[in-house]
Amino acid sequence: MKIEQIRNATLRIQYAGKHFLVDPFLGDKGSYPPFPNSARQDQNNPLSELPVSKVQLVEGIDALIITHLHMDHYDEAAKEFLPKHLPLFSQNEEDAQVLRNDGFTNVNVLGEDTSFEGISLIKTQGEHGRGEILKMAGLVCGVVFKHEDEKTLYVAGDTVWYAGVQQEIDAHQPEVIVLNAGDNQFLEGGSLVMGKEDVLQTHKAAPQATLIASHMEAVNHWTLSREELKTFAAEQGFSDKLHVPQDGEAFEF
Repeated sequence: MKIEQIRNATLRIQYAGKHFLVDPFLGDKGSYPPFPNSARQDQNNPLSELPVSKVQLVEGIDALIITHLHMDHYDEAAKEFLPKHLPLFSQNEEDAQVLRNDGFTNVNVLGEDTSFEGISLIKTQGEHGRGEILKMAGLVCGVVFKHEDEKTLYVAGDTVWYAGVQQEIDAHQPEVIVLNAGDNQFLEGGSLVMGKEDVLQTHKAAPQATLIASHMEAVNHWTLSREELKTFAAEQGFSDKLHVPQDGEAFEF
């Protein structure tokens, strides 16, 4: 497999000979207002440009996966630009109907036994924060990729560390795990996605797995930098199991 970090949670994944685009956030740098009630109110989103053109990004893509509909995972630019005929996988029927209304003609809902071209795509649970903030954050999911010719890949999505992530690791024994690890927060309510302690807990739960930190430094409410996470991993002794890619960087497994 090949996993390419594009920007924020947007990934291009080559797996068992097929190419997936995950959580497409395709707007030009600074084209959206900052998320309110959070840091960097003077910086519009996204904070960086795409590392490749949109045309290059979708070239050869076989399917789309949209874990939830927050604008930093599916924005107006994605809605306008993405080919509407591509197979698209969403977390539930509510999201699927929105995507159909946006013009996509082949929308599927992820489940426990979804299959695409011989690849198992298994919906996983997630919690987009803790406590009261969950009501505002709404439902999210991740996805596990399985194929007899590949290592098992777990894209955890917008979730913090909690018992559900432990359950998914126990159930699927992933060898590669992508974590959204920017510790994004509003001024109140705590972490919306994983921070450094959550990443450490994931490593402890799956000590043999390779971790990839995504969703970093791309939208204004991030609080954990790439450098801080790398330093923490070194201090905690698991830097050999953690990749913290720059936008445009790819890894093969």
